[in-house]
Amino acid sequence: MPAPNILIFMVDQLNGTLFPDGPVDWLHVPHLRQLAARSTRFANAYTASPLCAPGRAAFMSGQLPSQTGVYDNAAEFASSIPTYAHHLRRAGYQTCLSGKMHFVGPDQLHGFEERLTTDIYPPDFGWTPDYRKPGERIDWWYHNMGSVTGAGVAEITNQLEYDDEVAYHARARIYDYARGADARPWCMTVSFTHPHDPYVARRKYWDLYEDCAHLNPQVPAFDYDQHDPHAQRIFDANDWRNYTLSDDMVRRARRAYFANISYLDDKIGEILQVLRDTRQEDNTIILFVSDHGDMLGERGLWYKMCFFEGSARVPMMISAPQMQPGLVTVPVSNIDVCPTLCHLAGVSMTEVMPWTSGESLVPLGQGGTRQSPVAMEYAAEASYSPLICLRQGAWKYTNCALDPEQLFNLETDPHELENLAENPAHAATLEQFRIMAAQRWDLERFDAEVRQSQARRWVVYEALRKGGHFPWDYQPLQKASERYMRNHMDLNVLEESKRFPRGE
Repeated sequence: MPAPNILIFMVDQLNGTLFPDGPVDWLHVPHLRQLAARSTRFANAYTASPLCAPGRAAFMSGQLPSQTGVYDNAAEFASSIPTYAHHLRRAGYQTCLSGKMHFVGPDQLHGFEERLTTDIYPPDFGWTPDYRKPGERIDWWYHNMGSVTGAGVAEITNQLEYDDEVAYHARARIYDYARGADARPWCMTVSFTHPHDPYVARRKYWDLYEDCAHLNPQVPAFDYDQHDPHAQRIFDANDWRNYTLSDDMVRRARRAYFANISYLDDKIGEILQVLRDTRQEDNTIILFVSDHGDMLGERGLWYKMCFFEGSARVPMMISAPQMQPGLVTVPVSNIDVCPTLCHLAGVSMTEVMPWTSGESLVPLGQGGTRQSPVAMEYAAEASYSPLICLRQGAWKYTNCALDPEQLFNLETDPHELENLAENPAHAATLEQFRIMAAQRWDLERFDAEVRQSQARRWVVYEALRKGGHFPWDYQPLQKASERYMRNHMDLNVLEESKRFPRGE
């Protein structure tokens, strides 16, 4: 049997609470619903870090930010860290990326043999937070509340233009794979930027949610002084005092967000249709996942940057012959993706497993269980010192050297409204989590390593902005002289080789 192809759909900022067992029934997402029906569905999947770059580096490598050094959106992803693209390519796969991945540094491939698009928000060291200046807000790249106040309808935006292009190139490349010029199996990652804010959607998708019963958050906004210290820091980072949010703005933002999920569903459906049309579906593993979530106004919070469910929980679905369709409720993580893909493809990661935190999800898709907790880290904007989190069973534990501990029972308190850390009845549970956290993290050392990284990057960034500037942006090259028909080609050979299927 030939090695399976692998198609990965990664979306950006998709709230995992909307996928308790595949997509909730009120979302207009027929293609994702069909994929869910044939997939192992993970109800409690989490990001490794609720921000783009650290979450994505962890997803690709199977390592937490404290291992990769990708603490924030401006931290370099070292080219020496193996990713699933490296492992699969080493084993004989074609590896390809269409879309966003938020790589920082001169290596803009990280194991991908080729990228079909440039990135949409390629950062350099200029987006580096600075723990030496707690409370500093860097206006030109920090989030503000303008995405909420400006929510609405548009037929084209920066992000719509990008994701249209991502889907186009993905479809074209799947046609190329079918033509068989390269006999190797393939792994394609299609990485969209939606439904990440701004909350702006095309009218055809906006209209789907005119009568949606879910436009108001389930948990109303708290007063600022009712929030925990980290949530307050997020509010400050988002410049909340300079914006007044009306109930209508909140509803419009959520409506556009839901609309953009439907837009993504259409794009994913187009790609899956090409997979079917080219007779490759039966030999292709499909993974659907997000890098992190979006609070969507719950508790008054927006975007990500915290460990509350809306921000940290992500959808994850895997359609593979080795895994049974059905629901898995055991907590899992994005860092499990890399070892899972290698397991499914029959590729060994033995050499680097001692330094890999992720675990294969294949046994869970075969009825197995596991006891290890899910670990999360956050050391980026809106933090003044690293935060860590553990999810195990019904429990979620959060700690930061600057803040009171948090302990939530998600079975009895799914909205995380009752912090049980100071409740004597749960002292034994709290102590168990403290022990597990101490075995995994030295918070003082973690803080020192983040500060060192930030200080170094600020020096380098300021130096590189003087004089000539050479960007790290990926520049996709098209060999125009090798496209379509050219005079050095045999027309008969060309037309035959570009036809699929042949002989029908």
